Amino acid sequence: MMTTTCLDGKFDPNMTHSCDLQCLGPLTFHPRAVGHEIRLSEGGRRAQRAEDTFKGGVVFTSRPVKTHERIRVLVEKRVPHWQGAMRVGFTNVPPLTRSLPLPPIAVPNLTEISGHWATIVPESCCQEGSVLEFWVTDDGHICLKFQNSEKQKVEAEVDVRKPLWAMIDVYGQTCSIFLLGSKTKGFLFKRTSCPTLDPLTRQPSSLKPDSTTQREKSDDCISCRSMEIPADDRCVVCMTREADITLPCGHRCLCLSCTSRVLVQFGICPLCRVRIDTGVTSEGSMISRTGDS
Repeated sequence: MMTTTCLDGKFDPNMTHSCDLQCLGPLTFHPRAVGHEIRLSEGGRRAQRAEDTFKGGVVFTSRPVKTHERIRVLVEKRVPHWQGAMRVGFTNVPPLTRSLPLPPIAVPNLTEISGHWATIVPESCCQEGSVLEFWVTDDGHICLKFQNSEKQKVEAEVDVRKPLWAMIDVYGQTCSIFLLGSKTKGFLFKRTSCPTLDPLTRQPSSLKPDSTTQREKSDDCISCRSMEIPADDRCVVCMTREADITLPCGHRCLCLSCTSRVLVQFGICPLCRVRIDTGVTSEGSMISRTGDS
């Protein structure tokens, strides 16, 4: 039995997962050790950085990761007016022991400190909708895997003798990412992280007096915007935003925001139930976003 997940950036000690041998346990971003420009949501799986700055976006995983455990990250949003894109890596320093505020960038602010290793992800691999997998090998190298490409190995000399937390810097053009989970390949079976519970289904028992009012106002705004979108062009999940994501089966039925949930929780097309490859790219891809060049 494992303690899980985080709700609006805070761990909920009363929620547990019953995991089997194929489960690596829940994987979210750590709710405390986050950059000062980062906002966590979706149970700690989405990390959004303010768009008016390129820094202050460092986040860490909520638990240590294993060697060869592939951390899978979806790039949800980018802004073109900055240079550079996210950085990924690993650290031996536990998130709870860190002093706040965190250094503004991972490279070189953190990599100059003992116990931190990171590599730069090319801008071309961080387009909206692209998925990155990264992991550390038994000999301490960092590996990257992009959709439709061979893995890339970076000689990093990571100290794998101590517990390791994955580290991501939501840097530069990358301003919003979604943690899809992780996976490993064993001799007998594949192991994956179990999805955290969706915070939208676990509302607190008591709300502040103005919380309901604010939500109603927000819903009213969404409803007004959705009236401007033809019914056939709306996302079949939220029914408010335009469906601009095309799935491998050919159905264009999801908005970018809802695609993240579908990938993590179901992994199938909502219309035809065809299995969705979680490799998502915006160009020459299995899943593409309408309007991308």
